Amino acid sequence: MSPPVAPPGWSRWLVPPAALSVHLSIGQAYAWSVFKPPLESALGLSGTQSALPFQLGIVMLGLSAAFGGTLVERNGPRWAMTVALVCFSSGFLIASLGAATEQYWLIVFGYGFVGGIGLGIGYISPVSTLIKWFPDRPGMATGIAIMGFGGGALIASPWSTQMLKSFGSDSSGIAVAFLVHGLTYAVFMSLGVLLVRVPRGEKPVASGPSALDGVQVSAGNAVRTPQFWCLWVVLCMNVTAGIGILEKAAPMITDFFADTSTPVSVSAAAGFVALLSAANMAGRIGWSSTSDLIGRKNIYRVYLGVGALMYALIAWFGDSSKPLFIICALVILSFYGGGFATIPAYLKDLFGSYQVGAIHGRLLTAWSTAGVLGPLIVNWIADHQEAAGRHGSSLYGLSFLIMIGLLAVGFVANELVRPVHVRHHIPAPREAVDVQREQSAQ
Repeated sequence: MSPPVAPPGWSRWLVPPAALSVHLSIGQAYAWSVFKPPLESALGLSGTQSALPFQLGIVMLGLSAAFGGTLVERNGPRWAMTVALVCFSSGFLIASLGAATEQYWLIVFGYGFVGGIGLGIGYISPVSTLIKWFPDRPGMATGIAIMGFGGGALIASPWSTQMLKSFGSDSSGIAVAFLVHGLTYAVFMSLGVLLVRVPRGEKPVASGPSALDGVQVSAGNAVRTPQFWCLWVVLCMNVTAGIGILEKAAPMITDFFADTSTPVSVSAAAGFVALLSAANMAGRIGWSSTSDLIGRKNIYRVYLGVGALMYALIAWFGDSSKPLFIICALVILSFYGGGFATIPAYLKDLFGSYQVGAIHGRLLTAWSTAGVLGPLIVNWIADHQEAAGRHGSSLYGLSFLIMIGLLAVGFVANELVRPVHVRHHIPAPREAVDVQREQSAQ
């Protein structure tokens, strides 16, 4: 499938909605928890077992983004969005069959493995194209799209909940809900497939510098540079810190204020989770747009430095003030979302736009690592503290100190980022011709 080239007069502002249609769909992954209790009840699963589809999906997201990034660059955004549509929707259809036949392995395989491939390919599908359309504002452009992944759960969570109420929470009701998800997302994602366009000659129609001017580094060369691995550490540390709160948000705020005169109710804890999702989404567009003004390195200084300060305030004073706890948590989650949205523009600054989608895909293995590391730190320490007889905010003190340390490591890695050495650059077209002429003359 050849990349569709924009006709004369095509507005570049039609590309972000195309990207959003995909990211809002695959962002449903963050709403998987809605299906956990019904699945546990209908199929007799434990909490660990019911989490398997989501965990496998995130692992496959990182792996498919890493291994499929070069194919996305080669075949273009329409091919990538089509693959994402087929895999993500098929994952739901396979999961529907699994629920209908009460074969849980089919749900894990469908939603986790097949759907996870759709997550990874869909996540990186618009990145390179957006950067080529918006070389003047790459942070804002990628922020708009990646905001959709953070906000997808805000749509999917109440929608899925209502479907389970309407169809029932038994295995047949879950099967119908999965079926409706698969068909609806196929239609919605097809809007992006039909709407997406690449700039003529891989150059944007907007005024400003060419997307292919300046430094250009291939994906193969990028992974050999210290800059790539510094950014890998930066992203991993930032995501680990954010997901440490996100994964355990509701029980965390309940535990923090359990021993106070104003404990947090279940409904209030759910409201806190919704606030965190909104902060995650707002940070993706707000902070990434800010990075266009103050620079990528400076915005990551904010994410990592101020994020460590927020964790310190929660660790030492969080249980004495609900507003302080909530504000600090919201700031941390906005940095979590902002870090995801800003990293493609940071990669473009360092390596150019030549294969930025493939480079971004390889970097997302940091997300897979952080997705395991963050929850493991918080849950393992909390379990051991509870076994030792501690309760309330003391369950999380040590894990918060570890998060501060990880953010400090990320801060140092960000400071070590320097321009990529010229030996890693690919020659510009004119330079390549000059080299060939010199070789012919010799």
